[in-house]
Amino acid sequence: MEVLWAPWRMEYILTEGKETCCIFCTDDNSACDEERLILHTGKNTLVMMNKFPYVNAHLLVAPHKHCQGLDMLNDEERLDLINMVSSATEILKKAFNPEGFNVGLNLGKVAGAGVEEHMHFHVVPRWYGDSNFMTVLADVRVIPQHIRETYMRLKPYFKDL
Repeated sequence: MEVLWAPWRMEYILTEGKETCCIFCTDDNSACDEERLILHTGKNTLVMMNKFPYVNAHLLVAPHKHCQGLDMLNDEERLDLINMVSSATEILKKAFNPEGFNVGLNLGKVAGAGVEEHMHFHVVPRWYGDSNFMTVLADVRVIPQHIRETYMRLKPYFKDL
């Protein structure tokens, strides 16, 4: 029998529905960025890795403003947000050579928003064959690289932004 180890998932299992603060709201202290998997903090936006990814290198791009929708951002904030989504896809192309992307914004709980009070884009790199029998038959995702290794691989690309 093969064993599939994913020890970082235990945090999700034990804390699901118990978040005490918004994962996207940050202060000026960047000392915890690596622990929180924050890759970049710009003037109006931040980029962080999804702790519970669909596939390897699944990123989240959010405005700093704690809001539920695009209509709550001013023009500069919306433009920065879309530009950061674009930059994130370009960085993922360089770092992981994906064959495509899913880029999505889930607004509201019924639309699938896991953190509905702070809007964010999902930037999900895709490769042919990244959905396999494990996902289809066992509802299990196989992530080929430890999340901390992925973070360390991506972090240098975001320094130039």
